[in-house]
Amino acid sequence: MAHMPPDQVGEIGSRHTPPEPAVEAVRGADSLLGGIYEISKVLTAPARLEITLTNVANVLSSFMHIRHGAIVVLGAEGQPQISATSGGTVTQSGAGSVVPQAVIDKIVATGVPIVIQDTSTSELFQADPQSSSGTIATAFIGVPLKAAERIFGTLSIDRVKNDTTMFGCEEDLRFLAMVANLVARTIRLHRTLSTARQSLIEKQPRPEQSLDEDGTHPARHRHVKIDGIIGESPALKQVLEIVSVVARTNSTVLLRGESGTGKEFFAQAIHKLSHRREKSFVKLNCAALPESVLESELFGHEKGAFTGAILQRAGRFELANGGTLLLDEIGEISPAFQAKLLRVLQEGELERVGGTRTLKVDVRLICATNKDLETAVRNGEFRADLYYRINVVPIVLPPLRERPGDIPRLAKSLLDRFNKENHRDLAFTPSALDLISQCYFPGNVRELENCVRRTATLARSKTISPADFACQNSQCLSSLLWKGVGGSQGGYAVDEFARGNMMPVGSPLPAMRGGASHNEASPGKTCDPNHPACPAMNPRLTERDRLIEAMEKAGWVQAKAARFLGLTPRQVGYALRRHRIGVKKF
Repeated sequence: MAHMPPDQVGEIGSRHTPPEPAVEAVRGADSLLGGIYEISKVLTAPARLEITLTNVANVLSSFMHIRHGAIVVLGAEGQPQISATSGGTVTQSGAGSVVPQAVIDKIVATGVPIVIQDTSTSELFQADPQSSSGTIATAFIGVPLKAAERIFGTLSIDRVKNDTTMFGCEEDLRFLAMVANLVARTIRLHRTLSTARQSLIEKQPRPEQSLDEDGTHPARHRHVKIDGIIGESPALKQVLEIVSVVARTNSTVLLRGESGTGKEFFAQAIHKLSHRREKSFVKLNCAALPESVLESELFGHEKGAFTGAILQRAGRFELANGGTLLLDEIGEISPAFQAKLLRVLQEGELERVGGTRTLKVDVRLICATNKDLETAVRNGEFRADLYYRINVVPIVLPPLRERPGDIPRLAKSLLDRFNKENHRDLAFTPSALDLISQCYFPGNVRELENCVRRTATLARSKTISPADFACQNSQCLSSLLWKGVGGSQGGYAVDEFARGNMMPVGSPLPAMRGGASHNEASPGKTCDPNHPACPAMNPRLTERDRLIEAMEKAGWVQAKAARFLGLTPRQVGYALRRHRIGVKKF
């Protein structure tokens, strides 16, 4: 992002051949994408707004050769409320000392960027005696923080200017405009959540009113409950609180999480809690259809548009007009179709396949994926502009292993549903619920439902005991996901059941061969969930705790920890960065 004076350019040009323009463009695009990626990670991290903005200013300083970077957030009265710089954060009355008030007022009033080639000769800076530029020739760029037709403040940078060089700012303006858009959306979301949280606090009964009618028992703490979503774990409560707040707006939501965590249920909950609840909720699995069919499904087609199109057909966007559209597995669509989808999301307009008439649609979009979109963007598999368009409010759904206390409640609810469908009257024993609560369930709620249905179908009495579960009878196929079976013999893993080589989940591990690590399970058997070599170990620990425990057992060797967890070293490295765990070196 640095701008080189012409005399230095000439010096270098005399010694080296200048790169091709196309190469320079690619390098600039890579740097731009890298900066946006780092800033996006900062903005989505859980932290107070002041800390988040300060971290953004620090990232700007590392990607752009600048003297200062400043983010000024305005309060309700239009006065600076927060001022974040790469050097620190100033709040309340001191917020306007970094950028002159006259400059802030002009950017906010006009709503357009401002570029000053030399602040020492600018009237806007001379009018402020506290300006830090003084007589130093400094170039300045300021852009508004604008979201939903509202200006929340300003984002600015300044750089010491060479006397012989004009300040080239076209690339910097484009970069700062994208950053300002992301920052403004984050500020808007923080304020929306803060307002909703304050409203919930005001609605809660005061201590003197928090007694039952008889005045003897304190009232229970209230939290958000949504039909169809069962659980009392802190991780789930946090997600439900975010869902209840986000549902009141029209912001695009990106549901992220492992397969089987109930992304469709949460999408339906957002729709039912929104003001669009009376309109249609339409869903489409993007991975289930080829690109040509997907375009017709989403946008519709005219009669005769292609072979077999004997009638005009409305697409999913038209069917969801005024309501909510869920695009599941959004990360699986092709790059060519991503461009077509982006136009609809940006303009709210579409044309049916084979048609020429432009149709306007008003749709609340919810996307869902279990794919690592950030890596896909960096690898060129997913368009960056589409990523920013759908990643407005990301909600990460916790896997079942991070909410083991909810497993008994879910199991009972699933069994009740099975009883109603099949006119039976089955029930779990307490020991059966204890056993199922210790299972790993890599398939999350979907696998739990399959386990309950399979056990209830094969139960020989009205009471389900631990002996009725497949894992206690060496018949749990899901355990093959923890450790492969039969791989050394080249046969199918299921064949091990016929040979009787599978062992119950709770059985002790066989003796290790000579030279084998005591922390590694035998490659020909399933692992014991209580053994440290099994991914099912310590199910009540969070993912971060299990990662740290595995790294400590492996002596902080990522490849060895990957074997313990049943992952690849690359996946372990990504998880360490995502959880911000520093690798210890000995």
